[in-house]
Amino acid sequence: MGFMSMAHCNSVKTALEEVYEAKVVMLPEIEIPEHTYVNIKSPRYRADKLIKDLKENQPAGIDFTIGLISKDISTTKRTADAEIKKPQSKYEDWGIFGLGYRPGPSCIVSTFRLECKNQKLFYSRLQKIAVHEIGHNLGLPHCPDKACVMQDAAESISTIDNVSMILCAKGKGKI
Repeated sequence: MGFMSMAHCNSVKTALEEVYEAKVVMLPEIEIPEHTYVNIKSPRYRADKLIKDLKENQPAGIDFTIGLISKDISTTKRTADAEIKKPQSKYEDWGIFGLGYRPGPSCIVSTFRLECKNQKLFYSRLQKIAVHEIGHNLGLPHCPDKACVMQDAAESISTIDNVSMILCAKGKGKI
């Protein structure tokens, strides 16, 4: 969504093919829908609206769509009962790395919070988040296994840095 480096796209494609043993096709670049822009806490795009747009415009014959975006994205953090987490002001517009619903046909990953001078680390983060969000689309929940890519990031980039790019045996079994 918007401009994305072909190297970034190829990196995600490779990771998804390796982890999920699936055929991955890259679709053409699309514009970021204007209706997804918000400026509540800072200029961002709402992840839920981006996912909805991807879902509504998913091409025939495509099972899952992952949107890659370089802009900051956000969501509203909610409890299991769909209530906004407290303190409300903190969670009304929360910046995130990516978002995928369980299950669902589409998810979104942003490079905005992943950038760093170490390119190897950047690509590792990007790939792990993409694999994680597609995992949710496939029905996988967060995993308590500290090495599993489906572990909850718990609002910290270091969690992503510490997981492996693999699904634990339980996660693999569910797919």
